[in-house]
Amino acid sequence: MSDHSGFREKCGVFGVYAPGEDVARLTFYGIYALQHRGQESAGIATADGRTIHLRLGMGLVSQVFDEDDLRHLPGYIAIGHTRYSTTGSSSLPNAQPILVEGAHGSLAVAHNGNLVNAEVLRYTLEEMGFQFRTSTDTEIIAHLLASAPGADWRERVGNVMRVAKGAYSLVALTPEALIAMRDPWGIRPLCLGRLNGGYVVASETCALDHLGAELVRELGPGEAAVVDARGLQLFQAAPPEKPSLCVFEFIYFARPDSVLRGQLIYPVRMAMGRQLAREHPVEADLVIGVPDSATPAAIGFSHQSGIPYAEGLVKNRYVGRTFIQPDQRLRDMGVYLKFNPLREVIDGKRLVVVDDSIVRGTTTPKVVEMLRRAGAREVHMRICSPPIRHPCPFGIDMATRWELIANEKSVEEIRRHIGADSLGYLSMEGLMQAVGQARESFCTACFSGDYPMPVQLQMDKLAFERPAEPAQREPALAGWSWERDRR
Repeated sequence: MSDHSGFREKCGVFGVYAPGEDVARLTFYGIYALQHRGQESAGIATADGRTIHLRLGMGLVSQVFDEDDLRHLPGYIAIGHTRYSTTGSSSLPNAQPILVEGAHGSLAVAHNGNLVNAEVLRYTLEEMGFQFRTSTDTEIIAHLLASAPGADWRERVGNVMRVAKGAYSLVALTPEALIAMRDPWGIRPLCLGRLNGGYVVASETCALDHLGAELVRELGPGEAAVVDARGLQLFQAAPPEKPSLCVFEFIYFARPDSVLRGQLIYPVRMAMGRQLAREHPVEADLVIGVPDSATPAAIGFSHQSGIPYAEGLVKNRYVGRTFIQPDQRLRDMGVYLKFNPLREVIDGKRLVVVDDSIVRGTTTPKVVEMLRRAGAREVHMRICSPPIRHPCPFGIDMATRWELIANEKSVEEIRRHIGADSLGYLSMEGLMQAVGQARESFCTACFSGDYPMPVQLQMDKLAFERPAEPAQREPALAGWSWERDRR
């Protein structure tokens, strides 16, 4: 996505229960495969039947962990996380997994998504005496799980899922069990695999592929899993709501080699490009994609239109996360750090430039300008998603409504703003035709404003880092028979 300043990846979660295996190493490779879902921090927690061990840090998975870290993560159960912050700042205290103590002992949680009732839940828990050390909604879920009423984890998970509202695919770890949960709307993906007699859960199937794990199936909306010495328990922890998988998993977030709802992502993105060529044909000499996520769509556009495809932009894949900041001159150049145009390929050409979205409209003009400087005679932007007009409260760090360029400007005004010769967006109907599934089974709220549940649109990711204001209590927690031993 060229407009990276406005729309970021979510998080990646991974869990494994595999006695006899080096679960820390398996988890390292699992979250390494999910690195595209978050580059700010990474963490691994393991359990050996008695104790939970934790290692985490800021940066990429390969920056955070070395062999010494893995040696200090013994056990036969593990969970891992790679983060992009959506609630709470990007800081070490907010890195996951988050470890808490509760009535049921130690518990660690790694979470992908956002709770839309986080403020109410946190205020209620604080009133009940719970202490918070982070500013994330993940710690809220951790405290709920660690002290929820119920005779076993099946009951406790069900109780938590009845009060936690929003998007959450998560993995949790006790000294003796692996727990996985997916919210009743199924907004974020979560899949289950089998590995050498053990079990693996992950945000995407690509993480299973790298480990040689066999995909069993995706967890359904409201479904949960507990794996312990008795084996695997799969159960419906909460009644499923209307399926609302985030459609941007198909457009951008998921890796092209992952499978979602039985479909490989790569050919779906090619189909988006083909449909885009049907809806917005143009006379041109060359089709290029903004790497990497738009490359399959660009190839699809080329196949449908008959216009040759070529690489016109080379991406520097190592600028996404660095501890050395560019100086002001390079910062002003911005996009030149990330992309380099192939002048001999594009000089004098009429270009079709395929990208997956435009959010704020801050980066795309720089891409267009860069291509013109490299000699492009015409630049025709083609976007393989509809215009983004509404913010997302479910775990994507998207701009507020008034910052979204498509909420403020018409397509023609956006075209003038980015400096393109023409601009075409894929229609909602075309998107759904490419995906090949019913629109009603997805969350498309960023395009339509039709949210699958009541939401607060002015959510502040740093809200818990400022002095608290009184909030309404969560009545659903009042009836819980909390055990008082929180150690």
